[in-house]
Amino acid sequence: MNLKKNDIIKLKISSMTAQGSGVGRTEDGIVVFVPMSAVGDELEVRLLKLKKTYAYGKIESIITPSPSRIEPDCDAFSRCGGCVYRHIDYNSELEIKYNRVKDAAERIGGFEGLRINPTVPNDRVDRYRNKAQLPACMTESGVDFGFYASRSHRVIPCSDCLLQPESFNRIARIVAEFMNATNQTVYDERTGRGKLRHLYIRYAEMTDELMVCLVVNGNGLKREDMLADALKKEFGNLKSLIVNSNKENTNVILGDKNRVVFGSDYITDELCGKKFKLSPLSFYQVNRGQAEKLYKLAASYADLKGGEVLLDLYCGTGTIGLTMADRCKELIGVEIIADAVRDAEENARLNNVGNARFICSDASSAAEKLRQEGISPDVVIIDPPRKGCDSALIETIVSMKPERVVYVSCDPETLARDLKQFAENDYSVEELTPVDLFSRTPHVETVALMSKIKE
Repeated sequence: MNLKKNDIIKLKISSMTAQGSGVGRTEDGIVVFVPMSAVGDELEVRLLKLKKTYAYGKIESIITPSPSRIEPDCDAFSRCGGCVYRHIDYNSELEIKYNRVKDAAERIGGFEGLRINPTVPNDRVDRYRNKAQLPACMTESGVDFGFYASRSHRVIPCSDCLLQPESFNRIARIVAEFMNATNQTVYDERTGRGKLRHLYIRYAEMTDELMVCLVVNGNGLKREDMLADALKKEFGNLKSLIVNSNKENTNVILGDKNRVVFGSDYITDELCGKKFKLSPLSFYQVNRGQAEKLYKLAASYADLKGGEVLLDLYCGTGTIGLTMADRCKELIGVEIIADAVRDAEENARLNNVGNARFICSDASSAAEKLRQEGISPDVVIIDPPRKGCDSALIETIVSMKPERVVYVSCDPETLARDLKQFAENDYSVEELTPVDLFSRTPHVETVALMSKIKE
Protein backbone atom coordinates (compact mmCIF):
# COMPACT_ATOMS: atom_id res chain seq x y z
CA MET A 1 0.00 0.00 0.00
CA ASN A 2 1.60 3.26 -1.17
CA LEU A 3 0.30 5.78 1.36
CA LYS A 4 0.63 9.54 1.10
CA LYS A 5 -0.50 12.60 3.03
CA ASN A 6 -4.28 13.28 2.99
CA ASP A 7 -5.11 9.71 1.96
CA ILE A 8 -8.25 8.42 3.69
CA ILE A 9 -7.97 4.84 4.95
CA LYS A 10 -10.11 2.46 6.94
CA LEU A 11 -8.67 1.62 10.35
CA LYS A 12 -9.66 -0.35 13.45
CA ILE A 13 -8.34 0.92 16.78
CA SER A 14 -6.78 -1.84 18.88
CA SER A 15 -4.99 -0.05 21.73
CA MET A 16 -4.12 3.33 23.26
CA THR A 17 -0.86 5.24 23.67
CA ALA A 18 0.34 6.69 26.98
CA GLN A 19 -0.79 10.11 25.72
CA GLY A 20 -4.35 8.90 25.03
CA SER A 21 -4.34 8.48 21.24
CA GLY A 22 -5.80 5.38 19.63
CA VAL A 23 -3.53 2.97 17.75
CA GLY A 24 -4.41 1.03 14.62
CA ARG A 25 -2.46 -0.77 11.89
CA THR A 26 -2.79 -0.61 8.13
CA GLU A 27 -2.89 -3.79 6.02
CA ASP A 28 0.90 -3.67 5.56
CA GLY A 29 1.61 -3.07 9.26
CA ILE A 30 2.05 0.72 9.40
CA VAL A 31 1.07 1.96 12.88
CA VAL A 32 -1.32 4.92 12.80
CA PHE A 33 -1.92 7.15 15.84
CA VAL A 34 -5.38 8.75 15.98
CA PRO A 35 -6.42 11.25 18.72
CA MET A 36 -10.00 11.15 20.06
CA SER A 37 -10.45 7.52 19.04
CA ALA A 38 -11.40 4.54 21.23
CA VAL A 39 -10.46 0.87 21.30
CA GLY A 40 -12.90 -0.95 19.02
CA ASP A 41 -13.62 2.04 16.77
CA GLU A 42 -13.81 1.30 13.04
CA LEU A 43 -12.90 4.57 11.34
CA GLU A 44 -12.16 6.42 8.19
CA VAL A 45 -8.91 8.24 8.97
CA ARG A 46 -7.21 11.04 7.05
CA LEU A 47 -3.41 10.69 7.15
CA LEU A 48 -1.71 13.92 8.25
CA LYS A 49 1.93 12.90 8.67
CA LEU A 50 3.79 9.80 7.47
CA LYS A 51 7.05 8.23 8.58
CA LYS A 52 8.61 4.96 7.45
CA THR A 53 6.91 2.70 10.03
CA TYR A 54 4.19 4.92 11.52
CA ALA A 55 1.80 7.74 10.74
CA TYR A 56 -0.49 10.28 12.37
CA GLY A 57 -4.09 10.74 11.36
CA LYS A 58 -7.39 12.31 12.34
CA ILE A 59 -10.90 10.89 12.32
CA GLU A 60 -12.72 11.64 9.10
CA SER A 61 -15.78 9.56 10.00
CA ILE A 62 -16.80 6.82 12.43
CA ILE A 63 -17.95 3.70 10.58
CA THR A 64 -18.68 1.61 13.70
CA PRO A 65 -18.26 3.22 17.13
CA SER A 66 -16.47 1.45 19.97
CA PRO A 67 -18.77 0.03 22.70
CA SER A 68 -16.92 2.30 25.14
CA ARG A 69 -17.54 5.49 23.14
CA ILE A 70 -19.81 8.16 24.69
CA GLU A 71 -20.83 11.66 23.67
CA PRO A 72 -18.28 14.27 24.90
CA ASP A 73 -19.79 16.72 27.39
CA CYS A 74 -17.37 19.65 26.96
CA ASP A 75 -17.28 22.21 24.14
CA ALA A 76 -13.51 22.66 24.50
CA PHE A 77 -12.73 18.93 24.30
CA SER A 78 -10.48 18.10 21.33
CA ARG A 79 -9.18 21.68 21.28
CA CYS A 80 -8.01 22.13 24.88
CA GLY A 81 -4.85 20.28 25.91
CA GLY A 82 -6.33 18.86 29.12
CA CYS A 83 -8.73 15.93 28.84
CA VAL A 84 -8.19 13.07 26.38
CA TYR A 85 -10.85 10.60 27.60
CA ARG A 86 -14.12 12.55 27.64
CA HIS A 87 -15.33 10.44 24.70
CA ILE A 88 -15.15 7.06 26.46
CA ASP A 89 -16.90 5.64 29.53
CA TYR A 90 -15.09 5.76 32.85
CA ASN A 91 -14.69 1.99 33.32
CA SER A 92 -12.89 1.84 29.98
CA GLU A 93 -10.62 4.67 31.08
CA LEU A 94 -9.69 2.74 34.24
CA GLU A 95 -8.89 -0.30 32.11
CA ILE A 96 -6.71 1.79 29.78
CA LYS A 97 -4.71 3.07 32.75
CA TYR A 98 -4.34 -0.45 34.18
CA ASN A 99 -3.12 -1.69 30.80
CA ARG A 100 -0.62 1.15 30.55
CA VAL A 101 0.92 0.17 33.90
CA LYS A 102 0.87 -3.55 32.98
CA ASP A 103 2.39 -2.96 29.55
CA ALA A 104 5.22 -0.85 30.99
CA ALA A 105 5.96 -3.43 33.70
CA GLU A 106 6.17 -6.24 31.13
CA ARG A 107 7.76 -4.43 28.18
CA ILE A 108 10.26 -2.19 30.02
CA GLY A 109 10.69 -3.93 33.36
CA GLY A 110 10.52 -7.51 32.10
CA PHE A 111 8.08 -8.48 34.88
CA GLU A 112 5.87 -11.35 33.75
CA GLY A 113 3.10 -12.44 36.10
CA LEU A 114 3.62 -9.52 38.49
CA ARG A 115 0.61 -8.80 40.67
CA ILE A 116 -1.00 -5.60 39.42
CA ASN A 117 -4.19 -4.60 41.19
CA PRO A 118 -7.12 -2.94 39.39
CA THR A 119 -6.92 0.84 39.06
CA VAL A 120 -8.32 2.55 42.16
CA PRO A 121 -11.24 4.62 40.80
CA ASN A 122 -11.86 8.29 41.42
CA ASP A 123 -14.98 8.97 43.51
CA ARG A 124 -15.56 12.17 41.50
CA VAL A 125 -14.74 12.00 37.82
CA ASP A 126 -15.62 15.71 37.47
CA ARG A 127 -15.03 18.80 39.66
CA TYR A 128 -12.18 17.13 41.58
CA ARG A 129 -9.36 19.64 41.11
CA ASN A 130 -8.43 21.96 43.99
CA LYS A 131 -6.07 24.07 41.90
CA ALA A 132 -6.28 25.89 38.56
CA GLN A 133 -3.63 27.81 36.62
CA LEU A 134 -5.46 29.68 33.87
CA PRO A 135 -3.53 31.65 31.23
CA ALA A 136 -5.05 35.02 30.35
CA CYS A 137 -5.89 35.91 26.76
CA MET A 138 -7.60 38.62 24.72
CA THR A 139 -10.75 37.85 22.73
CA GLU A 140 -13.14 40.04 20.74
CA SER A 141 -15.15 40.62 23.92
CA GLY A 142 -12.13 41.44 26.07
CA VAL A 143 -10.04 39.56 28.65
CA ASP A 144 -10.75 35.85 29.05
CA PHE A 145 -9.13 32.74 30.53
CA GLY A 146 -8.71 29.21 29.25
CA PHE A 147 -6.17 26.45 28.67
CA TYR A 148 -3.31 25.88 26.30
CA ALA A 149 -4.05 23.79 23.23
CA SER A 150 -2.11 20.53 23.07
CA ARG A 151 1.62 21.05 22.41
CA SER A 152 1.23 24.82 22.03
CA HIS A 153 0.79 28.05 23.97
CA ARG A 154 -2.32 29.05 22.06
CA VAL A 155 -5.02 29.72 24.67
CA ILE A 156 -8.39 28.03 24.16
CA PRO A 157 -11.02 30.03 26.11
CA CYS A 158 -13.16 27.83 28.36
CA SER A 159 -16.11 29.14 30.36
CA ASP A 160 -16.63 25.94 32.37
CA CYS A 161 -13.89 23.34 32.83
CA LEU A 162 -15.60 20.24 34.18
CA LEU A 163 -12.47 19.16 36.08
CA GLN A 164 -12.58 22.12 38.45
CA PRO A 165 -15.19 23.52 40.86
CA GLU A 166 -17.88 25.78 39.44
CA SER A 167 -16.67 28.52 41.80
CA PHE A 168 -13.42 28.74 39.79
CA ASN A 169 -15.44 29.77 36.73
CA ARG A 170 -17.11 32.56 38.72
CA ILE A 171 -13.74 33.77 39.98
CA ALA A 172 -12.40 33.86 36.41
CA ARG A 173 -15.44 35.86 35.29
CA ILE A 174 -15.01 38.40 38.12
CA VAL A 175 -11.29 38.86 37.35
CA ALA A 176 -12.01 39.22 33.62
CA GLU A 177 -14.71 41.85 34.32
CA PHE A 178 -12.29 43.71 36.60
CA MET A 179 -9.55 43.71 33.95
CA ASN A 180 -11.97 45.01 31.31
CA ALA A 181 -13.47 47.63 33.62
CA THR A 182 -10.05 49.00 34.54
CA ASN A 183 -8.75 48.73 30.95
CA GLN A 184 -5.71 46.63 31.85
CA THR A 185 -3.72 44.39 29.53
CA VAL A 186 -2.82 40.71 29.42
CA TYR A 187 0.67 39.35 28.84
CA ASP A 188 1.80 38.60 25.28
CA GLU A 189 4.53 35.95 25.14
CA ARG A 190 5.68 37.14 21.70
CA THR A 191 6.43 40.72 22.79
CA GLY A 192 6.96 40.26 26.52
CA ARG A 193 4.50 43.10 27.13
CA GLY A 194 1.19 43.24 28.96
CA LYS A 195 0.34 42.74 32.63
CA LEU A 196 -1.76 39.74 33.66
CA ARG A 197 -0.16 36.38 32.82
CA HIS A 198 -2.15 33.78 34.77
CA LEU A 199 -5.00 33.44 37.22
CA TYR A 200 -4.02 30.90 39.89
CA ILE A 201 -6.71 29.54 42.23
CA ARG A 202 -6.39 27.13 45.19
CA TYR A 203 -9.22 25.71 47.26
CA ALA A 204 -8.87 23.83 50.56
CA GLU A 205 -11.74 21.36 50.49
CA MET A 206 -11.77 20.34 54.16
CA THR A 207 -11.54 23.87 55.57
CA ASP A 208 -13.44 25.67 52.76
CA GLU A 209 -10.63 28.24 52.40
CA LEU A 210 -10.06 29.96 49.07
CA MET A 211 -6.91 31.55 47.61
CA VAL A 212 -6.82 33.71 44.48
CA CYS A 213 -3.41 34.58 43.05
CA LEU A 214 -2.74 36.92 40.10
CA VAL A 215 0.51 36.23 38.23
CA VAL A 216 1.62 39.61 36.90
CA ASN A 217 4.34 40.80 34.55
CA GLY A 218 5.36 43.57 36.95
CA ASN A 219 4.71 44.45 40.57
CA GLY A 220 0.92 44.65 40.53
CA LEU A 221 -2.28 45.85 38.88
CA LYS A 222 -4.29 49.07 39.10
CA ARG A 223 -7.17 49.13 41.62
CA GLU A 224 -6.36 45.83 43.33
CA ASP A 225 -8.64 46.97 46.17
CA MET A 226 -11.55 47.03 43.71
CA LEU A 227 -10.90 43.39 42.76
CA ALA A 228 -10.54 42.38 46.42
CA ASP A 229 -13.93 43.95 47.22
CA ALA A 230 -15.61 42.17 44.27
CA LEU A 231 -14.18 38.78 45.28
CA LYS A 232 -15.02 39.24 48.98
CA LYS A 233 -18.59 40.16 48.09
CA GLU A 234 -19.03 36.96 46.06
CA PHE A 235 -16.94 34.59 48.20
CA GLY A 236 -17.24 34.77 51.98
CA ASN A 237 -14.59 32.03 52.22
CA LEU A 238 -11.89 34.09 50.46
CA LYS A 239 -8.90 33.92 52.79
CA SER A 240 -6.13 35.09 50.50
CA LEU A 241 -5.68 37.40 47.51
CA ILE A 242 -2.07 37.48 46.36
CA VAL A 243 -0.08 39.09 43.55
CA ASN A 244 2.80 36.97 42.27
CA SER A 245 5.43 38.86 40.24
CA ASN A 246 6.90 37.06 37.24
CA LYS A 247 8.85 39.41 34.95
CA GLU A 248 10.87 36.68 33.27
CA ASN A 249 10.53 35.57 29.65
CA THR A 250 9.83 31.98 30.64
CA ASN A 251 7.26 29.18 30.47
CA VAL A 252 7.42 28.84 34.28
CA ILE A 253 4.10 30.09 35.62
CA LEU A 254 5.03 31.50 39.04
CA GLY A 255 7.74 33.96 39.98
CA ASP A 256 9.54 33.95 43.34
CA LYS A 257 7.93 37.08 44.84
CA ASN A 258 4.45 37.12 46.43
CA ARG A 259 2.61 40.12 47.87
CA VAL A 260 -0.58 39.84 49.91
CA VAL A 261 -3.40 42.13 48.77
CA PHE A 262 -6.00 40.76 51.18
CA GLY A 263 -5.97 38.22 53.99
CA SER A 264 -3.21 35.71 54.60
CA ASP A 265 -0.27 34.44 52.56
CA TYR A 266 -1.51 30.85 52.88
CA ILE A 267 -4.56 28.64 53.27
CA THR A 268 -4.79 25.43 55.30
CA ASP A 269 -6.18 22.05 54.29
CA GLU A 270 -6.39 18.63 55.96
CA LEU A 271 -5.15 15.35 54.51
CA CYS A 272 -5.12 11.98 56.30
CA GLY A 273 -5.85 13.73 59.60
CA LYS A 274 -2.94 16.19 59.25
CA LYS A 275 -3.06 19.93 58.54
CA PHE A 276 -1.03 21.48 55.71
CA LYS A 277 -0.34 25.16 55.01
CA LEU A 278 -0.50 25.97 51.31
CA SER A 279 1.16 29.00 49.74
CA PRO A 280 1.09 29.63 45.98
CA LEU A 281 4.45 27.86 45.69
CA SER A 282 3.58 24.81 47.84
CA PHE A 283 3.21 21.42 46.20
CA TYR A 284 -0.07 19.72 47.05
CA GLN A 285 -1.96 17.00 45.21
CA VAL A 286 -4.71 18.55 43.08
CA ASN A 287 -7.17 15.77 44.00
CA ARG A 288 -7.37 15.65 47.80
CA GLY A 289 -9.77 12.71 48.07
CA GLN A 290 -7.72 10.47 45.79
CA ALA A 291 -4.49 11.65 47.41
CA GLU A 292 -5.82 10.26 50.70
CA LYS A 293 -6.34 6.88 49.04
CA LEU A 294 -2.86 7.06 47.51
CA TYR A 295 -1.18 7.92 50.82
CA LYS A 296 -3.13 5.30 52.76
CA LEU A 297 -2.09 2.71 50.20
CA ALA A 298 1.55 3.80 50.54
CA ALA A 299 1.21 3.55 54.33
CA SER A 300 -0.20 0.02 54.09
CA TYR A 301 2.75 -0.98 51.90
CA ALA A 302 5.20 0.66 54.34
CA ASP A 303 3.67 -1.51 57.11
CA LEU A 304 5.17 0.54 59.95
CA LYS A 305 5.00 -0.92 63.47
CA GLY A 306 6.32 2.06 65.46
CA GLY A 307 10.04 1.39 65.83
CA GLU A 308 11.25 2.06 62.30
CA VAL A 309 13.34 4.81 60.72
CA LEU A 310 11.40 6.09 57.69
CA LEU A 311 13.29 7.86 54.91
CA ASP A 312 11.07 9.99 52.63
CA LEU A 313 12.94 10.98 49.44
CA TYR A 314 11.59 13.75 47.19
CA CYS A 315 9.41 14.66 50.18
CA GLY A 316 8.19 18.04 48.89
CA THR A 317 6.26 19.80 51.66
CA GLY A 318 6.31 16.60 53.71
CA THR A 319 2.79 15.38 52.99
CA ILE A 320 3.45 11.64 52.53
CA GLY A 321 5.95 11.24 55.36
CA LEU A 322 4.06 13.38 57.86
CA THR A 323 0.90 11.32 57.38
CA MET A 324 2.95 8.31 58.58
CA ALA A 325 5.07 10.03 61.25
CA ASP A 326 2.99 8.78 64.18
CA ARG A 327 3.67 5.17 63.09
CA CYS A 328 7.50 5.29 63.06
CA LYS A 329 10.35 6.11 65.43
CA GLU A 330 11.95 8.74 63.19
CA LEU A 331 11.01 10.42 59.91
CA ILE A 332 13.74 11.89 57.70
CA GLY A 333 12.54 13.87 54.69
CA VAL A 334 14.74 14.94 51.80
CA GLU A 335 13.86 17.66 49.26
CA ILE A 336 15.99 19.88 47.00
CA ILE A 337 13.66 22.94 46.97
CA ALA A 338 14.41 25.15 49.97
CA ASP A 339 10.92 26.69 50.13
CA ALA A 340 9.38 23.21 50.20
CA VAL A 341 11.69 22.19 53.07
CA ARG A 342 10.61 25.26 55.04
CA ASP A 343 6.98 24.34 54.35
CA ALA A 344 7.64 20.76 55.49
CA GLU A 345 9.21 21.98 58.75
CA GLU A 346 6.27 24.33 59.32
CA ASN A 347 3.81 21.50 58.59
CA ALA A 348 5.60 19.31 61.15
CA ARG A 349 5.23 22.06 63.77
CA LEU A 350 1.61 22.64 62.79
CA ASN A 351 0.84 18.98 63.49
CA ASN A 352 3.03 18.70 66.62
CA VAL A 353 5.24 16.10 64.93
CA GLY A 354 8.41 15.93 67.02
CA ASN A 355 10.13 12.94 65.43
CA ALA A 356 10.75 14.46 61.96
CA ARG A 357 13.66 16.29 60.40
CA PHE A 358 14.06 17.56 56.86
CA ILE A 359 17.19 17.91 54.75
CA CYS A 360 17.53 20.36 51.86
CA SER A 361 19.52 18.43 49.28
CA ASP A 362 19.10 16.38 46.14
CA ALA A 363 17.97 12.86 46.96
CA SER A 364 21.16 11.09 45.83
CA SER A 365 23.52 13.31 47.89
CA ALA A 366 21.33 13.19 51.00
CA ALA A 367 20.91 9.43 50.85
CA GLU A 368 24.65 9.00 50.49
CA LYS A 369 25.28 11.39 53.41
CA LEU A 370 22.86 9.47 55.64
CA ARG A 371 24.51 6.20 54.66
CA GLN A 372 27.91 7.65 55.63
CA GLU A 373 26.41 8.77 58.96
CA GLY A 374 25.46 5.17 59.58
CA ILE A 375 21.71 5.83 59.41
CA SER A 376 20.02 2.72 58.18
CA PRO A 377 16.36 3.29 57.29
CA ASP A 378 13.98 0.39 57.70
CA VAL A 379 11.57 1.75 55.07
CA VAL A 380 12.26 4.13 52.18
CA ILE A 381 9.53 6.02 50.35
CA ILE A 382 10.34 7.48 46.92
CA ASP A 383 8.08 9.96 45.14
CA PRO A 384 10.24 11.28 42.28
CA PRO A 385 9.31 13.58 39.40
CA ARG A 386 8.20 12.15 36.06
CA LYS A 387 11.78 11.34 34.98
CA GLY A 388 12.07 8.84 37.87
CA CYS A 389 15.20 8.07 39.90
CA ASP A 390 18.76 8.21 38.66
CA SER A 391 20.81 5.06 38.80
CA ALA A 392 23.13 6.40 41.52
CA LEU A 393 20.23 7.01 43.89
CA ILE A 394 18.91 3.49 43.44
CA GLU A 395 22.41 2.12 44.14
CA THR A 396 22.58 4.21 47.32
CA ILE A 397 19.16 3.03 48.53
CA VAL A 398 20.11 -0.58 47.83
CA SER A 399 23.36 -0.12 49.81
CA MET A 400 21.33 1.04 52.85
CA LYS A 401 19.43 -2.30 52.78
CA PRO A 402 15.96 -1.11 53.89
CA GLU A 403 13.48 -3.91 54.47
CA ARG A 404 10.89 -2.29 52.21
CA VAL A 405 10.86 0.37 49.50
CA VAL A 406 7.59 2.06 48.57
CA TYR A 407 7.73 3.81 45.20
CA VAL A 408 5.03 6.37 44.33
CA SER A 409 5.21 7.14 40.62
CA CYS A 410 3.48 9.50 38.19
CA ASP A 411 4.98 7.78 35.14
CA PRO A 412 4.55 4.01 34.57
CA GLU A 413 7.40 3.85 32.06
CA THR A 414 10.13 5.33 34.29
CA LEU A 415 8.72 3.33 37.21
CA ALA A 416 9.17 0.08 35.27
CA ARG A 417 12.74 1.04 34.35
CA ASP A 418 13.62 1.79 37.98
CA LEU A 419 11.92 -1.33 39.35
CA LYS A 420 14.06 -3.40 36.99
CA GLN A 421 17.23 -1.95 38.55
CA PHE A 422 15.94 -2.67 42.06
CA ALA A 423 15.09 -6.24 41.02
CA GLU A 424 18.63 -6.69 39.70
CA ASN A 425 19.93 -5.68 43.15
CA ASP A 426 18.18 -8.16 45.45
CA TYR A 427 14.78 -6.48 45.80
CA SER A 428 11.61 -8.37 45.05
CA VAL A 429 8.87 -6.35 43.37
CA GLU A 430 5.78 -7.56 45.24
CA GLU A 431 2.88 -5.70 43.62
CA LEU A 432 1.70 -2.53 41.90
CA THR A 433 -1.52 -0.57 42.32
CA PRO A 434 -2.53 2.15 39.83
CA VAL A 435 -4.54 5.03 41.33
CA ASP A 436 -6.63 7.40 39.19
CA LEU A 437 -5.98 10.91 40.51
CA PHE A 438 -6.47 12.70 37.21
CA SER A 439 -9.66 11.40 35.61
CA ARG A 440 -10.27 12.17 31.93
CA THR A 441 -6.56 12.92 31.43
CA PRO A 442 -3.91 10.35 30.38
CA HIS A 443 -2.06 10.53 33.70
CA VAL A 444 -2.04 7.72 36.26
CA GLU A 445 -0.28 7.37 39.62
CA THR A 446 1.11 3.99 40.69
CA VAL A 447 2.26 2.69 44.07
CA ALA A 448 4.81 -0.14 44.06
CA LEU A 449 5.99 -2.29 46.96
CA MET A 450 9.47 -3.82 47.03
CA SER A 451 10.95 -6.08 49.70
CA LYS A 452 14.58 -6.93 50.45
CA ILE A 453 15.36 -10.50 49.46
CA LYS A 454 16.71 -12.29 52.52
CA GLU A 455 20.27 -13.54 52.20
